Amino acid sequence: MALLLDPEKAELSRLPISESCFPDYIFVGGSTGGDPTEFVRNLKSQISNLKSQIPIILFPGNSSQFTPEVDAVLYLSLLSGRNPEYLVGQQIKSARAIREAKVDFVPTAYILIDGGVETSTMRVTDTQPIPQTDIDTIVDTCIAAEMMGKQLIYLEAGSGAINPVSPEIIQAVRAKTSVPLIVGGGIRTPEAMNAAYAAGADIVVIGNHFEEKPEDLALFCRDTEIPVSNDTDEKFMSLALLEARKALAADEIPIGCVIVSQNQIIGRGHNLTETLSDVTAHAEIQAITAAAETLGGKYLPDATLYVTVEPCVMCAGAIGWAQISRIVYGAPDPKRGYATYAPRAFHPKATVTAGVLEDECKELIQEFFKAKR
Repeated sequence: MALLLDPEKAELSRLPISESCFPDYIFVGGSTGGDPTEFVRNLKSQISNLKSQIPIILFPGNSSQFTPEVDAVLYLSLLSGRNPEYLVGQQIKSARAIREAKVDFVPTAYILIDGGVETSTMRVTDTQPIPQTDIDTIVDTCIAAEMMGKQLIYLEAGSGAINPVSPEIIQAVRAKTSVPLIVGGGIRTPEAMNAAYAAGADIVVIGNHFEEKPEDLALFCRDTEIPVSNDTDEKFMSLALLEARKALAADEIPIGCVIVSQNQIIGRGHNLTETLSDVTAHAEIQAITAAAETLGGKYLPDATLYVTVEPCVMCAGAIGWAQISRIVYGAPDPKRGYATYAPRAFHPKATVTAGVLEDECKELIQEFFKAKR
């Protein structure tokens, strides 16, 4: 979760940031504000006593807002609009300063989605958002962003949005792209945040709500227990199915996997054996590698692995070595599944849940092999 602070509006003294209540990232920026250097310095001073390091990321509205005080810059290009000043003009104006300051930067596709209100970003950039009903255009814009080399996609409903970016849009973008996905605007409850995560968001940005109710920060922080609905397994299996559909689109056997810890996805993967010419490039292996990179360690004892088809012997062994404590799969695989050949491959304390969205998982596999006949 990223806390967004507008230097013109945020009151640092009101934010209850502490060891037990802190965001994963702090984004600093606004559509109209000037140089945020002093604000960032004050922010650093306020969080300097925390043991936990919180990256401060510049979320600039224009080139004048660059400051070398930040840890990194979202190098934004407003791909939803056609105003050249915000497609490339502001980027050119800030490029040399960022390069000479040796501040990390991340090429980011910034895509405005209609949130039901006119936002300051719309006024400043003289651009219109993409309607939420036009999912095809949103997805196509995101695909183009990835093809142009953007390393992040930021779906923005806008400050004070009445309607946040819908889960349907997030799912559709997630199914067709592989770069990390940021979603912001109009998110006011932990349930709305979790819905965005479940749909495929990697980072959820919340700003305007905390300007009005800074005391709510504790409700959104990662160390706070948020009630999980009874259909959690189905939600995460549906995201594994989205990964499987990526494999199907690439003419791979459609198997997908997500790994979850503390109700957040830490790794995703889908079958890539043909693409990589690698017989070991199964969905589970890809997801385990991604999760280990996310957490910075090879063991995943607090994680749950969701995969659309029963793991094979090789993947079951990898799951066991990673010490994953819970495995959830959709369709059984009596011909090659671990249960037939290596039923003790998982960690001794691991639990298994089978048959989650089994029909949907089977249908996808059957669709693939039917087309091959």
